[in-house]
Amino acid sequence: MPDVLTILLASIFLPLFPMSMVFNAILDNIKQCWLRVLLIIFWPLIGLVIVTNSNLEIPDWVLPLALTTSFLYSLRMLTLREVNQWSGFLATSFWGLLWLPIIQGMSADILYWFAISMSVPLTLLVLLSAGLEKRFGAAYTGLYGGLARTIPRYAGVLVTVVVAATATPLFPTFFIMLDMIVEIVSSKPIAALGLLSIWLLWSWAGARLIQGLIVGRASKFKVTDMKLNAIGFYSIVLISLIGSGIYLGGVIL
Repeated sequence: MPDVLTILLASIFLPLFPMSMVFNAILDNIKQCWLRVLLIIFWPLIGLVIVTNSNLEIPDWVLPLALTTSFLYSLRMLTLREVNQWSGFLATSFWGLLWLPIIQGMSADILYWFAISMSVPLTLLVLLSAGLEKRFGAAYTGLYGGLARTIPRYAGVLVTVVVAATATPLFPTFFIMLDMIVEIVSSKPIAALGLLSIWLLWSWAGARLIQGLIVGRASKFKVTDMKLNAIGFYSIVLISLIGSGIYLGGVIL
C-alpha cells in the first residue's frame, strides 16, 4: 500500500483532520457505556498497529496537520456542554499528537504505552458520565450544578479524573507532553509553542467543565452519592496512573 494511503487510513485512528470526524461521529452514536470504553481504549491502538507495522516515510505535512487538528479540537472543547462529547474531543486532541513521537522514531512499546496512558482517564470520565446520565437523565454542564453539595463523593472523584485527563502532574499525559516539548523545542520552537497552547486549552476546558458541574447551588434532584466500593475502584486506577506516570517520566525524560 502506498505511504499516502497508509497514512490516510492511520489518520482515522490517530486523528488528522478531516478524518478525525469519523471517531466522534461513531462515539456520538454509541449509547452503551461499555462500548464507549472499548472504543476509546482500542481506537488509537489500531492506528499504532497500522503505523508500526508499515515502513512509512512520514511526509512533512503530517506534523503541522497533527498540531492543527489537536489545537482545533482542544479549542472547541471550551464550548462543549455534553460530557461524552467533551471526552471524545479531548481523545481526538490527544491521539492526534501521537504523530509527533512517531515522527521522532519512538519505539512501538513506548507508543502503545503513550496511547493507553492517554486513554485510561478518558474511560473513567465515560464511566462517570454514565453515572450522571443514570442519576439525572443527561450529562450536561450547567444543567444541574452544585454536585459538590448534592453528591460530594462523586464530585471529588470527578474533579480528580478531569485533572488526570488534562495532563496534570504526576499523571502520565503530563510526562508525555513534557517529553514531546523537550524533543521538539530545539528543532521546531513554533511547534513547541503550539504544544504548550494545546496543553493550556486542555486545562482551561477542564476548569470550565468542573465549574459547570461542581460549582453552584445544590440541585433539587434527590440522588444517591457514589458508593464506597466505587470510590475504591476509581482510587486504585488513579493511584496506578500516578505510579505509571512517575515510572514513565523516568523512562522517557
